[in-house]
Amino acid sequence: MKVTVAAVQTKTVLEADQQTKNIEMARQYVAQAAEQGAQFVCFPETYPGPWKAPLSYSPVEPLKEMAKEHNVIIIAGANCPVPGNPGRGYTSQIIVSPDGSVGRYNRTIPKGPWIYKGGRFWDYDYQEGDDLPVFPTPFGTVGILICSEVYAPELSRLLALKGAEIIFLPAGVCKYELQATWRTLIWARAIENLAYTVTCQNILGAEQGLAMICSPEEVLVEATKPGIFTAQCDLDRIRWLREQRDLYGPPMPWNTKPGTLRDWRRPEVYRKNCSDW
Repeated sequence: MKVTVAAVQTKTVLEADQQTKNIEMARQYVAQAAEQGAQFVCFPETYPGPWKAPLSYSPVEPLKEMAKEHNVIIIAGANCPVPGNPGRGYTSQIIVSPDGSVGRYNRTIPKGPWIYKGGRFWDYDYQEGDDLPVFPTPFGTVGILICSEVYAPELSRLLALKGAEIIFLPAGVCKYELQATWRTLIWARAIENLAYTVTCQNILGAEQGLAMICSPEEVLVEATKPGIFTAQCDLDRIRWLREQRDLYGPPMPWNTKPGTLRDWRRPEVYRKNCSDW
């Protein structure tokens, strides 16, 4: 099964009317991505928002309208208040389907407090989550992480072991000195987990972005400018690679290491050596 994925590198508004303007732009992005054949549309972390406390605004209903109208699955940033503790907020990414169903991932790493409170772009009291859900779709199973969680390889591995075939890693803002390592890790997470990885970020001015869609065998698309960047993802290829056993070539029928979720794992070794963590 082949699906088209769109990574949207947004021109993001942070002013007081950010919610209205970002939602208006999101409608245009979704419509354009659907015209390009996208079945998945991925927005950056915290897009369309809100970015600052109080986290009283939710973009879920307008996103549900967009998903239904254009028959796409949308991954978007919608930071959410912690139930029973309105002063705190989860750093969240939601997944919205055309049928109206909504799933949510709350960032798990690092433990709070962290940069979101009193920050230059975000300003709310961050609460980490504890769950790593995966989300079944008509096309395949997907997982979501957020921004610099790409630096924690165990998170992507856990999602892959739970069946995720596409791992969305939407990011926040410019990487500055970390651009090179960030780019390397986005592809590395795809290689080691035999999954597709997808990232994009908010563009707030003239800075360099990072939008990528990677397979375990190649970088399918990469861009630093604002825009909609699409690639076709062959989920049958992912399933086939996960079923294969390594062989000594050449020639080899792949450009990656097959079977990494099976042959290159020894859970008993992990249990023995991680018992004190």
